[in-house]
Amino acid sequence: MCPYGAEPGDKGIEMRDETLGSCRDPAPSGQNRPRASQGAEAAVAPGPGARDERVYAAVDLGTNNCRLLVARPTGRSFRVIDAFSRIVRLGEGVAASGQLGAAAMERALGALDICAGKIAARGVTRARIIATEACRAAANGMEFRAKVEERTGLRLEIVDRRTEASLAAAGCAPLVDPTCDGAILFDIGGGSTEVVWLGRRAAGDEGPPRARIRSWASLPTGVVSLAERHGGVKVSRELFDAMVAEVAERLDGVRQSWGLRAPGRMHLLGTSGTVTTVAGIHLGLQRYDRTRVDGAWLRAQDINRVVDQLVGMSFEERVSNPCIGAQRADLVLAGCAIMEAVREAFPTDRLRVADRGLREGMLVQLMRADGVWRRTAGPSAAMEPTP
Repeated sequence: MCPYGAEPGDKGIEMRDETLGSCRDPAPSGQNRPRASQGAEAAVAPGPGARDERVYAAVDLGTNNCRLLVARPTGRSFRVIDAFSRIVRLGEGVAASGQLGAAAMERALGALDICAGKIAARGVTRARIIATEACRAAANGMEFRAKVEERTGLRLEIVDRRTEASLAAAGCAPLVDPTCDGAILFDIGGGSTEVVWLGRRAAGDEGPPRARIRSWASLPTGVVSLAERHGGVKVSRELFDAMVAEVAERLDGVRQSWGLRAPGRMHLLGTSGTVTTVAGIHLGLQRYDRTRVDGAWLRAQDINRVVDQLVGMSFEERVSNPCIGAQRADLVLAGCAIMEAVREAFPTDRLRVADRGLREGMLVQLMRADGVWRRTAGPSAAMEPTP
C-alpha cells in the first residue's frame, strides 16, 4: 500500500490507496474463538438443501459502545439470533491521559462478561471480537486486552484503522445504490472516523454484495474525543461551527488526495449513532425502530432541518428526546459536526442511513471465509483500479 503524505494541518490522518492492496477475509481458523467453544472446529459446509447449523458471533468494543451480534447464515445473508449493546465509554479521558481509566475498563469488562455468556449459551462455533480507537490509542491497551481474556475468555483483537474501514465497508455494501457509480461511506466512531470511497458494489458468490473499496482514510477524531475538546453539554452555534471547521480542515486533504471535485453520480452512506439519530428525528419516531431507519434515504434539506433543530435544543431537551436520551445527549452534536464536515467535503443531495457496520462486516467475512455461500470464496472487498 502507498500512504498519501499528510498535510501539516492533518497530522494523525491515515490514508491509503487501496488499488495497491486487498482487504482479505480472516483465515478460517479458531484464532478468536471464545474459550467456551475452543476446540470445536468449524463444520464442513452442508450440502444443498441442508440447514446450516453453524453459529457466528461478532463483538465490536468501540470507544463509546460495546455491541454483539450472534447469527446463523441463510441462503444469501444471515439471520440474527441474539444481540446486545451497551454504552461503556471505554475511551473516556484517553485523549488527555493516554490511558484507559480503571472505571472505564470495568464498565467494558462488565459488558464483555455479558457478551461471553451469550456466546457460550448460543453455542457459537466462530467468533471475532475487536477493539478500535480507544485501545489503539491507550498506552495500556494491551494490558486491558490481557485482562479481557483472563476474565471473560474472549480473545480481543485490537484492529488497525485499515481493518476498521474494510469491516465497515463489508457491513454496509448492500446499501450502496446499484444504479449509482458508488458512495462515500463514513463511520463516525467514538475516537475515530473512517471515510471510504466505494465503487459500484460487486458480486462474486451467492452471499451479500461485496464492498468495492477504491480509497479510504481514517481521522483520529470521533464523538467522544471531539466533545471532550469542545464540550458537549452547552453547545452554541459558534461552538458547533468551530467543531465542523476543525473536522472539515482534516477532510479537505482527504478529498484533494482522492481527486474528487464533486461526487457526481454518487451518494453518501452514513453508519453511526449520529446518523441513525438524525434519521429517527426526521421520521418523528417516538421509539427507535431499526426497520424504518436502516436503509432510509435523507435529502440535504431534511438533514439541515434536523441539525438546526438539534443545535437549537438545550441539553435537557436533548436528554428528553426519545431518539437521543441521557447517555448520548452530550455527544450527538459532536457527531453532527463530523457529519456536516463530511457533507461539506463531499456535497451530494442524498444520504443513505445504515444501522449496520463493523459487526455485520465481521459476520460476512467469517461466513464468507468458511464458504457458507460458496465453497470457494474470494476476498470480501474487491478492489477497483483508480482511473
